[in-house]
Amino acid sequence: MELLGIFQTIDEAALAVDKLLAAGCAEGQITSVTSVPYPEGVLVDSQRRSWFHWMTVGGGLVGACAGFLLAAGTAWLYPLQTGDKPIIALFTTGIITYEVMMLCAMIGTMLGMFLEMGLPDLNHRAYDPEIANGLIGISVNVSDDELCQRAKEAFNTAGALRICNDEVPK
Repeated sequence: MELLGIFQTIDEAALAVDKLLAAGCAEGQITSVTSVPYPEGVLVDSQRRSWFHWMTVGGGLVGACAGFLLAAGTAWLYPLQTGDKPIIALFTTGIITYEVMMLCAMIGTMLGMFLEMGLPDLNHRAYDPEIANGLIGISVNVSDDELCQRAKEAFNTAGALRICNDEVPK
């Protein structure tokens, strides 16, 4: 179950995070939902690993292999001997390899960007439309009813305007 506490100020939200940690929630269960890009660690210190750059590198490597196989493989399968030149030309193979590598690296970057942002949102997450108007949301994933009750108490003592569950308020 996911709970979302809505707060007016950054100080109240930071107090709620401290209260949640004191109530027994792990840092990995707590996330912040804001319309303002606060620096990492201001509200929640999530040491989440990013796979974004590896998607770019992987796309580039796949593209380099595909480009080389496309250029060199085509020349190898359909040999055209022109004068005393080699069948697989170094410069044309290099250019095609580079272009396909860059294309696949850009596609990998875009896929990594969408995955990093969580798009498309396949899980139904708690959200409040007032977050877009400047309010701050602190979300916590709780597994049992006792922890859920302690999280609600932590939100209330920190000064939450309201607490939302998994459903989206209308």
